[in-house]
Amino acid sequence: MLYVINGEDIPNSLEKRMAVRPEHLKRIQALQEGGRLILAGPYPSIDSQDPGPAGFSGSLIVAEFESLEAAQVWADADPYVSSGVYRKVTVKPFKKVLPA
Repeated sequence: MLYVINGEDIPNSLEKRMAVRPEHLKRIQALQEGGRLILAGPYPSIDSQDPGPAGFSGSLIVAEFESLEAAQVWADADPYVSSGVYRKVTVKPFKKVLPA
C-alpha cells in the first residue's frame, strides 16, 4: 500500500537540512531503486523553485510500504528526524486515484 510521509521543518532549518541532505536522499533513492517511490520533494518556504536562504518548510514523500507501521519506522529513521530538521512527521495511508 502507498503511504504519505509529511515532514514539517523547524524554523530556519536550512543549515541543518543541507548538512544531512545527502544521507536523506540516499534513503529516498533506495526506495526509487526498489520501485517503491511515487514522488518526493521539499516545500519551498516562498513561492519559488529556488527559495535560496528562505529555505524549506518541510517535505513530502509518497512511497509503497508493507504496512503503516513499516512506513512509520522508515520515516522515524530519517536523518532529518535524528538531526532535528523535522519538528513533526505524519505518516498516513494513501490511495492513488489519478493519474491512473
